[in-house]
Amino acid sequence: MDNLVKYRLDNAQEKLESAEILLDSGKYKDSIGRSYYAIFSAVRAVLAVDRVDFSKHAGVIAYFQKEYVKTKIFDVKYSKYLQSAFQIRNVCDYDDFFIASKQDAEVQLECAKEFLDAVKTYLGTREEV
Repeated sequence: MDNLVKYRLDNAQEKLESAEILLDSGKYKDSIGRSYYAIFSAVRAVLAVDRVDFSKHAGVIAYFQKEYVKTKIFDVKYSKYLQSAFQIRNVCDYDDFFIASKQDAEVQLECAKEFLDAVKTYLGTREEV
């Protein structure tokens, strides 16, 4: 496996583990943020195969949707997971009075786990990775 792809996958796994620790300690907003970054890092691992990267999150998300979701390489539900995680992470980070619930954090963590598993499965099927 390419070093950059492996690094980004490892990074995604670490963020996923952090999200779980934060959830268990009642830090729901921070757990949601780590779940989002686990997904985002997994997407960037996929983009590393194409030797593509972007300076903004929106660019990474748009490329993934165009090249991987619209082409049906990844199911449309993963686009929804990514969009939802991006939106709730922004709310957690920037809205002054948003209160994240345990359920919000649990949902995001489960989506991130499923997303990372799908990315690992996809990357495991690629010969050139």
